[in-house]
Amino acid sequence: MAAVETDRDAPSALCSEFLNFSAKDTAAKWLQVSNLPKEVYQHLACYVPKIYCLGPNLNPQNEDLLAPLLLQSPLEWYLCGEEPSVGLAKLEQNNQPSQLCGHVFKVGEPTYSCRECAADPTCVLCMQCFLGSVHKEHRYRMTTSGGGGFCDCGDTEAWKKGPYCQKHEPNISDSSQKDPLANLSDEMIARTYNVFSIILKYAVDMLTWEKEDELPEGLEPPARGDTYYCMLFNDEVHTYEQVIYTLQKAVNCTQKEAVSFATTVDRDGRKSVRFGDFQFCEQAKSVIVRNTSRQTKPLRVQVMHSSVVAHQCFALKALTWLGQIIRYSDALRRILCQVGLQRGPEGENSSLVDTLMLCDSKMWKGARNVYHQLFMSSLLMDTKYKKLFAIQFAKNYERLQSDYVKDDHDREFSVTDLSVQMFTVPSLARMLITEENLMTTIIRTFMDHLRHRDLHGHFQFERYTAQQAFKFRRVQSLIGDLKYVLISRPTEWTDQLREKYLEGFSAFLELLKCMQGMDPVVRQVGQHIEMEPEWEAAFTLQMKLTHIISMMQEWCSSDERVLIEAYKKCLSALTHCHSGFTDGEQPITLSMCGHSVDTIRYCVSQEKVSIHLPLSRLLAGLHALLSKTEVAYRFPELLPLSELSPPMLIEHPLRCLVLCAQVHAGMWRRNGFSLVNQIYYYHNVKCRVEMFDKDLSMLQAGASMMDPNHFLMIMLSRFELYHIFSSADCRKRYNRENANKDVVQQNNTLIEEMLHLVIMIVGERYTAGVGQVECFDEIRREIVHQLCIRPMAHSELVKALPENENKETGMERVIDSVALFKKPGVTGKGLYKLRPESAKMFNLYFHHYSRADQSKAEEAQRKIKRQNGEDSVLPPPVLPRFCPLFASLVNILQCDVLLGILGAVLQWAMEPSGGHWSESMLQRVLHLIGMGLVEEQQHLLSSAEDNDTNFNFTLKISRPGEAPANTPSILALLETLQNAPHLEVHKDMIRWILKTVANIKTTRECTASAPPSDSSGHSQEETVRDKDKAERKRKAEMARLRREKIMAQMSEMQRHFINENKELFQQSLEELDPSTSSTLEHSPSSCDSTLFCVGPRRWRAGGSDRRQVVTCILCQEEQEIRIDGKAMVLAAFVQRSTVMSKNRKRPPHNPDKYDPLFMHPDLSFGTHTGSCGHIMHSHCWQRYFEAVQAKEQRRQQRLRVHTSYDVENGEFLCPLCECLSNTVIPLLPLTKTSCSSEQPDLSQWLNITSLQMKALLSAHRKAKAADADGVDDMDGVNDCPPPDGFKLDYTPKNPYSSTIKEMLTTFGTATYKVGLKVHPNEQDPRVPIMCWGSCAYTIQSIERLLVDEEKPLFGSLPCRQDDCLSSLTRFGSACWTVSSHATVQNHFIRLLAALVPDPRVENTPCILDIDMFHLLVSLVLSHPAVFSLDSSGLSADTAQLHFLHLVTVAHIVQILLSSVPEEVQMEQESGGAEREEEEKVCMFYNTLRTHLGSGLREVDSGWHLWCCVKAGILPYLRAAALFFHYLNGAPAPPELHTLGVGEWEALCGYLCLPSNLLQLFYNNRELMEPLLHGWCSHPGVLQGLQSSVALIRFPRESNHLIELPGDYSALINQASSFTCPKSGGDKSRAPTLCLVCGAMLCSQSYCCQSELEGVDVGACTAHTFACGAGVGIFLRVRESQVLFLAGKTKGCFYAPPYLDDYGETDQGLRRGNPLHLCQERYRKIQKLWRQHSITEEIGHAQEANQTLVGIDWQHL
Repeated sequence: MAAVETDRDAPSALCSEFLNFSAKDTAAKWLQVSNLPKEVYQHLACYVPKIYCLGPNLNPQNEDLLAPLLLQSPLEWYLCGEEPSVGLAKLEQNNQPSQLCGHVFKVGEPTYSCRECAADPTCVLCMQCFLGSVHKEHRYRMTTSGGGGFCDCGDTEAWKKGPYCQKHEPNISDSSQKDPLANLSDEMIARTYNVFSIILKYAVDMLTWEKEDELPEGLEPPARGDTYYCMLFNDEVHTYEQVIYTLQKAVNCTQKEAVSFATTVDRDGRKSVRFGDFQFCEQAKSVIVRNTSRQTKPLRVQVMHSSVVAHQCFALKALTWLGQIIRYSDALRRILCQVGLQRGPEGENSSLVDTLMLCDSKMWKGARNVYHQLFMSSLLMDTKYKKLFAIQFAKNYERLQSDYVKDDHDREFSVTDLSVQMFTVPSLARMLITEENLMTTIIRTFMDHLRHRDLHGHFQFERYTAQQAFKFRRVQSLIGDLKYVLISRPTEWTDQLREKYLEGFSAFLELLKCMQGMDPVVRQVGQHIEMEPEWEAAFTLQMKLTHIISMMQEWCSSDERVLIEAYKKCLSALTHCHSGFTDGEQPITLSMCGHSVDTIRYCVSQEKVSIHLPLSRLLAGLHALLSKTEVAYRFPELLPLSELSPPMLIEHPLRCLVLCAQVHAGMWRRNGFSLVNQIYYYHNVKCRVEMFDKDLSMLQAGASMMDPNHFLMIMLSRFELYHIFSSADCRKRYNRENANKDVVQQNNTLIEEMLHLVIMIVGERYTAGVGQVECFDEIRREIVHQLCIRPMAHSELVKALPENENKETGMERVIDSVALFKKPGVTGKGLYKLRPESAKMFNLYFHHYSRADQSKAEEAQRKIKRQNGEDSVLPPPVLPRFCPLFASLVNILQCDVLLGILGAVLQWAMEPSGGHWSESMLQRVLHLIGMGLVEEQQHLLSSAEDNDTNFNFTLKISRPGEAPANTPSILALLETLQNAPHLEVHKDMIRWILKTVANIKTTRECTASAPPSDSSGHSQEETVRDKDKAERKRKAEMARLRREKIMAQMSEMQRHFINENKELFQQSLEELDPSTSSTLEHSPSSCDSTLFCVGPRRWRAGGSDRRQVVTCILCQEEQEIRIDGKAMVLAAFVQRSTVMSKNRKRPPHNPDKYDPLFMHPDLSFGTHTGSCGHIMHSHCWQRYFEAVQAKEQRRQQRLRVHTSYDVENGEFLCPLCECLSNTVIPLLPLTKTSCSSEQPDLSQWLNITSLQMKALLSAHRKAKAADADGVDDMDGVNDCPPPDGFKLDYTPKNPYSSTIKEMLTTFGTATYKVGLKVHPNEQDPRVPIMCWGSCAYTIQSIERLLVDEEKPLFGSLPCRQDDCLSSLTRFGSACWTVSSHATVQNHFIRLLAALVPDPRVENTPCILDIDMFHLLVSLVLSHPAVFSLDSSGLSADTAQLHFLHLVTVAHIVQILLSSVPEEVQMEQESGGAEREEEEKVCMFYNTLRTHLGSGLREVDSGWHLWCCVKAGILPYLRAAALFFHYLNGAPAPPELHTLGVGEWEALCGYLCLPSNLLQLFYNNRELMEPLLHGWCSHPGVLQGLQSSVALIRFPRESNHLIELPGDYSALINQASSFTCPKSGGDKSRAPTLCLVCGAMLCSQSYCCQSELEGVDVGACTAHTFACGAGVGIFLRVRESQVLFLAGKTKGCFYAPPYLDDYGETDQGLRRGNPLHLCQERYRKIQKLWRQHSITEEIGHAQEANQTLVGIDWQHL
């Protein structure tokens, strides 16, 4: 290490050298020399190693200070020839601002693309340009950038309209595009050229330098030290964990250091992990290599000499410097481009730019990023050089891609990623196709990398190794490049473009040839397949190519010559593939219904069959285009249509469809899931456009060129059904009785599928070119059929429609014409509902329906028809006409073979099915007959113009069979079937068919003569309808009678029961009616009408009111709640809370020392108790909890997953509602109290109480002293004899049963444990304090909740909260019985001393630091411990009333001291009503001022003061009313059950307070004056008033979640500029916003983990403990997700409050529609938070979704 030390001292020696250095002189010297490169290199050789890489860290601060000074500054002087700041400013001034924005996106920055104007989806704008553009009014898509692309504002080729934002709008004046170099002097150009070429060459040499120990010539340092770096490089093979573990072993660093090394390596691509001499570094290298080479290739490590690293560091700096310099002027940019692209001495591919590109995969991440950025800001920003660069890129394309495939870094770190910047520019793409033959190059390169072929030359993905799969993934990026090249269709074709495109098309056909027939399958018979074959790769390829195939067809369709040539090429390729078509398959002849056809014998169920037929499908697409563009009719002589062999064309697509049918029929079960998946994707929306749909078109094309009878016979043969329909007696249910049940079943399904296929071939005409339709008719029809299933959200519809290459479905253009939009409520999504008039397009056999969809749609449509009172028949819809090329398809409907098939099925249907025909078979037959009739009607309508009525379906179906068999006609069969009892379901359809036949006949007869009068059909229809009506009426009548009979029976039984159990009912009636019960004198109506809830005159519960009977949810037994009975408990959840906190900055207290007796008014931490309201016996609950514990222990041995509850923390789920709970509250009855009439007033009572306190204090101190070895040094102790009837030595008997006592302890300890975060300890004196605190806090939070939701104080709480509050307060009044009495008495003494200052009690807080409601609750609930010693006849109620009075006065003082605002509002004249209050409050305020002097300002307006007092004290009074209501059970007056004006008076009355609260002070003035003096003279009061920290103001505002911006992109923008606070200005990957306090956090990353209670936790979890006492609500900005966290192991995702225009959330920002804040949903989240329901919400989410349990929430 000695070498290092000497190096360390070097800087001091260098300092003088640095100080004497002058950049100006150096530059001047350079101007004189002849060999400038040598001179500059010497300068660099001398200074770079002195600045860079002197210590273990690669970039300490002084490098950044010295490098500009010593290295960049001379270059800038030389360049400008003057002071650089002046020279560069001049350049900038002369420069015309560029019209291109060129802003390079940071990771996570929002990008915007206009869906109406963008040339393709890669055209994006940055936020600034977007807001200043026309596109913000259009339909736009918003995404977050992955980093690296740039803003396309100003690029006219990227936008169909609106290419400029306001900032980049070009000036009309300087339209003359003159050369930017014209502004520079020749010397300046020469100097720039020199500098740029030297520096760029230096940087390129250094970054592509491969020797570790020496430097390029001219850069060798004068003095060479022996210092080396052990440099670790990034790869994408090893995980973070592996690297961290290896580093800890290799360079023995701590885990934290290893994590930081790993993070840097991942970010920059390399990091030095050791610095020292060669040996020292080599040793670390060998350990790393050894440790990482076991499973994979080892990590790349190099030991590099420090001078090499130094020059590489400066090379990066130099490239960055070049990027900054060229920003000053377009001229400089152009010179740099020229330097970069200038050919070197080696000729081809030798320019500096080429060198960088070709060495791309050898460089580390950081270097790649820097030079890619430089390319983007130079070459890609200059239109002339962008073109030249694109040519070089295309020339090197093959090499670049090969390097990329071998490399393992992600695409975004590869130079190939720049293709998107060039290939998507239409003019460049066309130029590259014509000049560099780019299309062919891309396809050939792709083919070269996929070498796995079988014997026939097909791709083979069987037994695919991981290595090949990895390569395959990387090769797919080539398809992306091809897509970019094709994305915009040419409008003008040149001969050269035609030639090169067709050459590319031929190459593409070669690719498709390799796919034609790949992955063939053979049916497994006998046993199940052993290994699932690999099928995903082939489908991945198919999916990736889907858009390419579609785009190729679009290109072809835009030029007739290209289309004809492409069609010929495709046909010959297909013929070539089919040349082996007949071998091995013997020819056979089929004959049926008097027709015969020659074909081959082929069984799908026995031979090989493949689902991949891209060539046939491409031909089908081109065939439809011939028809659409009318080329087929205009140039028939140029097309090889006569040479087509239709049977050859249909063969493979037909096999594919038969395969699907057989899979449906269950014949391929033994082939496993891979086949099922293939069939699924074949029909799936992602693939079907170029798979299933094209197979159908191909069958249509083939059938249109064949005799329909021949076509159907071949079809029957392939479906393996020919033998069924061709036998002479097929109508006589050919003898199937002896056939196997399974075979019959299979054949039935096959017949159904075959009929369905016929329906599709004749009925699917919504493809442009097949039917006479436009493309949006097709989309409209898709949408209608989706909405026929059910109303759908926008996103569901988008998913159900195929996307084009621009990710568009075209849905927005047509959706409004067929559907109505219904906005969502607080939950759910907005839905589109079908317009009723669009339902007539509904086709039950729509070709894209799955089985499930079809039955749902049928059900839904029939239901709608029934609701509208229509006939529920679903006839075939009217279809558009076929194009001429396909016109002959309709003849299939009237051909003999089909009629034979239909007749046969109808004949079978005459007898009830014994499994020999099926309902759906019959339904399809009826549908086909219907299609024929509808078609005939259309022909009749149109034939009125042209007398072409050769379509006569009715004639055909009414003709009986030929002579020998004489089978009845189809029509006759239908007439018979309409009365068959077993065909009830199909009646309406048969009836509709017969009616239509009648109508057609009438039309045919009348077209010749008079206009038709369809009376016959009409009358027939009417009689049918009348019959129907009568039938319905009869059924309804029967149903009514049946109902009445049942009701009569039930009421009879009821009467019977009441008579038998008379006494039971009598009892319950008495209890209901207070006048008959024995509690007459206590009933509220008998005494004065005011209800008091506190004080001696309060309402008292009678016997029946006190009786409370409940049922245990576990054992279902009823139990009365009694003091001495079995304990009943309520499942409860206690949690710490900061929901009402007014001070989130307060550090959490030390749990062991903290004394929680007095709550500070800022309520910074509270303990909240909630309950689900379900009641159990305590012993039932204990048994249940023990079972849960046992189960959890068993689970631990099996697998350690977090459940939604943590048993070790006492958590469990409520057995009934699965609500998270962690303890139980015992239920207690109301206490009996009696009250003597004479009760002392306040002053008497205070005297008595203070005497009692003195006596108690003496006794406690005595006891203490006795404990301390009995030294009696306190003489004054015995001076306080207790007052009469106050027995100090009396120990009251505990009235509660043992189980209740146990439960009191259980709940008390739980509250203490959770509230203070300590271990349970039932003896701790703080247990009762925590219980009282929880009671007070819960009541306060519920009171706030009622205010926020504008609900009345009473009567609006759900019963679970009601039960919870009543048991909580009653528990509070009983919990002293299980604590040490002396402790509770001591608490009481301290509490009272805060109100009645007592010199003997130390450190009581000042009145400003006490939350008064907490004080009131604690006093009332701790008083029984003192009261129990008193037998003098005083009443506890009196004490409660006096406590209330005292605390209320103290609160008024507190409000006047802290909450009188500065500005006095307009005085409002109040009548005499409140005059008295105002005078009193003024007097009172002035009294306070006399006590405090200058501390309080002067306020004159009494009205103003009284308003402050009333507003400030109202929450306290409301909370007190709730508290006493639950404690004493007094019913609330009706005024408090509504929101209204009388609240103040009603509250004061209910609480036994005067409505002018100041009377409390003035009525007992002589007593209150000294108290007031005592409060004000506390030193804390003056300090508080004078301190800079603001006092808590009353009324305390409710806390809100933070304000969120209306538009989501504002949030994304805010998050994209947020950098991780720990890793030096690095962008945060998952910026997350705390919705409680607005802090932005760097979530889910190693860099921001911190330690919490010994566990590593992520930033969010750590923040929840600081901000939300363990509960947090966050918005993950990049995912648009709300995250709820509770504790370290619990969390869930929740729907965000941002919706798009369709009322849907977009979690993960996948759809990219603009999002806006929905206030209702945000309020809902806020309500969950205020109700303390976040934890419960998480529990429910985790129970419902077990996958959430596996997430490590603590790392977020």
